[in-house]
Amino acid sequence: MENDLKRLFGSLLLTACLTSAATSAPAGSFANDPAAIEFARSLEQRHGFNADTLLDQFAQIQPNAKVLQLIKPPSSPTQRSWERYRPRFLNNVRIDGGIRFWQENNVALARARAMFGVPEEIIVAIIGVETVYGRNTGSFSVLEALSTLAFNYPRRAEFFREELEQFLLLARENQMDPLAIKGSFAGAIGIPQFMPGSQRRYAVDFDGDQQVNLSASVDDAIGSVARFLEQHGWQTGQPIAVPASVSGEPDRALIEAGIRPSLKAAELSGRGIKANIENDATVTLVDLVSPGRATEYWLGFENFYVITRYNRSSFYAMSVLQLAEEIRKRKLEN
Repeated sequence: MENDLKRLFGSLLLTACLTSAATSAPAGSFANDPAAIEFARSLEQRHGFNADTLLDQFAQIQPNAKVLQLIKPPSSPTQRSWERYRPRFLNNVRIDGGIRFWQENNVALARARAMFGVPEEIIVAIIGVETVYGRNTGSFSVLEALSTLAFNYPRRAEFFREELEQFLLLARENQMDPLAIKGSFAGAIGIPQFMPGSQRRYAVDFDGDQQVNLSASVDDAIGSVARFLEQHGWQTGQPIAVPASVSGEPDRALIEAGIRPSLKAAELSGRGIKANIENDATVTLVDLVSPGRATEYWLGFENFYVITRYNRSSFYAMSVLQLAEEIRKRKLEN
């Protein structure tokens, strides 16, 4: 009974302190949001944070309307178009930049391939697609962006509260001021645009300075991209995707079978979908649609699926693959 009373008193005292801190916070800040106050209390109890310190930080940020505008699906979605999507990433800026990036970071890229089995060109292409080799890493306050999505975007609040928690743990572990960290509107950080949870799970200190810094260390970014793919099942030396020829319109059930390979090449061949692969290969049917044009079809292997773990889009994975191939081709020509 005595212990129960002590716990109750402690809880009431903490609530009073947090309420007092919130009352003195600027109007409109997250320090006045009951959900943020409860979140701060939870982190104090579960991870040993100081709730008052968290509320002091929340008092310096407020819901960001631009973040909410960017995260929401369009009110009238445009039709998928590979013809429009591809040039965003398959262009001379990213190809030429990729060749330079590879040349400047050849040692780190070769070491990442040796350690994790991921080809240099795939690592280069992902970084090129994500941030144009570190040029565009985002200008949003990560703390404000994640707080906005955690407390003002009910559709995915649970996911972003988890990422906000991971972000605060990440900042504490690396002795960084959470208010000073910049990133994307969705809270992705650094040269490879890792979400905080992914950074804590997969990022590596690849330059040996005893700190993981994906914003300032190109080596850490290279090693972390390679380890992310390796941890998600990258198959060293195996293919990624091959073009396919299709007779007629393929059964929608084949396309809707999912992005993870589950279809046998022999079965697809019997249905008029052919490619230069072994009959016992397990693949997924990838449709690259463009309005007004014939659909481009590919067969994707497990490594294609692994790339979609970075961004869950077949357009994204194909852009990475084709950018990687073009960078490698032109690099060999130089």
